[in-house]
Amino acid sequence: MTELIWDGKYDANGKKIAPVRIDLPFQNIETVNESAEDRKHSYDIFSKGGETEWRNRLIWGDKKYVLPSLMPEFAGKVNLIYIDPPFDTGANFSYTAQIPDVPDDEEDESLTFTKQPSMIETKAYRDTWGRGMDGYMQWFYESAILLRELLAENGTLYVHLDWHIGHFVKVVLDEVFGHDRFLNEVVWSYFAFKRKTSRKFPMKHDTIMSWTKTDQYLWNTQFKSHKEEYLKRWKKDKDGRLYRDDVNPTKGGARTIYLDELEGDIVDSVWDDIPPVNPLAAERTGYNTQKPEALLERIISASSNPESLVLDCFCGSGTTAAVAEKL
Repeated sequence: MTELIWDGKYDANGKKIAPVRIDLPFQNIETVNESAEDRKHSYDIFSKGGETEWRNRLIWGDKKYVLPSLMPEFAGKVNLIYIDPPFDTGANFSYTAQIPDVPDDEEDESLTFTKQPSMIETKAYRDTWGRGMDGYMQWFYESAILLRELLAENGTLYVHLDWHIGHFVKVVLDEVFGHDRFLNEVVWSYFAFKRKTSRKFPMKHDTIMSWTKTDQYLWNTQFKSHKEEYLKRWKKDKDGRLYRDDVNPTKGGARTIYLDELEGDIVDSVWDDIPPVNPLAAERTGYNTQKPEALLERIISASSNPESLVLDCFCGSGTTAAVAEKL
């Protein structure tokens, strides 16, 4: 296991030497939804050493440099981290985006632009995937160490994976967090057109695994609507309410339970009620591996509260940031 996930240096006692961390300053490019007056007021407070109002942040950069730069301000303060790390993406980091037309303008002013890969992105690809699985696991291991440092004592890390890499990542994160801090393996089973495959079962699920930093982690039980098959097991009274007679000796014997008094069906570790983003969905951005907002809403609602800090250091289509903002 050690050879797989660590090919760095060791000290005289055989202890792993952490990779060099470069703490770079951030450059503020744009502040959204802020007037010039508010911006000047915040700058005046900041220049005098005062604390300004909290703002959510979208940072563009290589996480190898961004995560260490977050440490002075956020080490031990992030309540929830969700990541959907790429695997075997190919060397093409370019993408095409469209700036939509102004709705009230009669003329079509929509623009399309293509972002070409930068030298940093090209080098990051070469360093990460150029040495195959060894390079990838080394890259992931270094990321995991930084993420654990950023996580609060009540924090949880969620890692979204598919069948390619999940078993390798499980070993790495068990080492970084401790196997006793492994919380859940969630199966996100989604609808998919089943095509004939060559000598194997068609793939139609992802795996979402989670680890906590301590046993004091945030948790809010999640509920979902009951399935039709379940509802058929209930009887209907004269007022149209669904009920059933429950015999439970530990709670005083027989009693009547009404369905509308329950919060819903408790969400378990198999999620088959959240479809993927379909081609006509309003939330669709065109990003190849975009995850549905309902999926992130469940994760964020379960493992954070209002005012909690949420981090996604891969971003993808931006679903994590969008859902956290709406919540």
